[in-house]
Amino acid sequence: MDTGGEAWTHSQGLLRPAERDFMLAASLFDDARALSVDQSVDQFLRRRERDPAVRQAATAARAFVEGFDAADPAIASVRAIADEWRSGVDFATARPVGGYRPVFEYLRDACVAAGVKLCLSTLVRRIAWRRGAVTAAVSSGGGSRTVQARAAILTLPVGVLRRHGDETAVVFDPGLPPVKREALRSIEMGHVVKVVLWFRRAFWERVQDGRFRDAGFFRFEGHPFPTYWTQMPLRSRLVVAWAGGPKADALSGLAETDRIGRALAGFGTLLNEPELAHEEFEGGRTHDWSRDPFTRGAYSYVAVGGTRARETLAASVDGTLFFAGEATATDGQSGTVNGALDTGERAAVEAAASLEAGASQGHDG
Repeated sequence: MDTGGEAWTHSQGLLRPAERDFMLAASLFDDARALSVDQSVDQFLRRRERDPAVRQAATAARAFVEGFDAADPAIASVRAIADEWRSGVDFATARPVGGYRPVFEYLRDACVAAGVKLCLSTLVRRIAWRRGAVTAAVSSGGGSRTVQARAAILTLPVGVLRRHGDETAVVFDPGLPPVKREALRSIEMGHVVKVVLWFRRAFWERVQDGRFRDAGFFRFEGHPFPTYWTQMPLRSRLVVAWAGGPKADALSGLAETDRIGRALAGFGTLLNEPELAHEEFEGGRTHDWSRDPFTRGAYSYVAVGGTRARETLAASVDGTLFFAGEATATDGQSGTVNGALDTGERAAVEAAASLEAGASQGHDG
C-alpha cells in the first residue's frame, strides 16, 4: 500500500504544511550530476546554505540526506545522492499491509515447496572457495559443520562484509579480490535509530481541532528524533520515530528505555501536547542495528569517489561467488526492501546461468 497523508514541518516553534519540501530540496542536487570531480554532500550544500534564496531548501536537503539515506553529509557522495534522488521525480514509497512477517512467510513457504532446505539460526564463519566449488564452515546449536556447493549467493550487509579481525567476521579463503575490497571501502553503512511508539488512541488526530487528522509525516528540526510518521492512509495508534546519520550516532550510547523516552518526549513536544502524549502512551520498541553483529548498521550509502562501487560489488567472482542485497542495487533502490529483493533475483539468475554453462561444458565442480 502506498504511504500517504499530509507532511508537516516543525520549525521555530510552529508546525507548518510541508508538501513540497522534499521536491525543493531534491532540486538542489540537479547541478551535482555535472560535477567534474565528486565532492561530499556537506561541501556541496555549505555554499548553498549561505544563499538566503535557497537556504531553507538546503537545510531541508541536509536533513533528508541524514534521515532518508541514513548518511553522514561529510562522507556521502553528492553525485551518488543526486543520481539516487533523480530530483524526486520517481520517488514513491509503500509498505506491506500487516507488516513484513507475511512477506517472509510467503517466501519461506515458496522455497520449501520448491525443495529448498532452510538452515535457520546458523552462523557462517568461513567461506573457502575456488572456481566451481564453495565450502562454508557454519555453526548452530553449539555444533559446527561444513556445507558444500558449486556456487554461493552472498547477501551479507556491507557492515558485515567489511568486518575483519574479530569473532563476528566472516573469513574468505582466499580473500575477496582487491576490486571488491576497494568497492567495500567506498560504500558506507548508514546508521539509524528507529523507535516504534503505540498509544491508547490516535490522540494526534484530535488535537488543535483535528488539524493533524490526516498527517502522515512530521519533520522536527533540531530535535534528537527529527522525523515521525503515522501509518496513513491506515488509521492506527502506532507512530514511528526516526533518526539517521549523525543524529543516530548521537543516540547510540543510550539504553533502550532512554531512546523510547526521548522519542515519546519529542512527539509530545512536536504537537505541543507533552502531557497528553504521556497519558496516551502504552509502549515502545527499538533495536540497535548498528551494534547488531548481523547487520552493523541500517543500510548503505556511497562515499565520495565511489560512483561505480555498487556495480563493482554486485559483479560475480569466477562464476562462483554472487552478490546480492540492497548495497548492490544499481537502479536507485539501494537502502530499500525492493532493492534487496530485486538483487536477490538478479543474483539467482546469474548463478543459475553460470551453473548451466558449467554443466554444458562438463564441469562438475
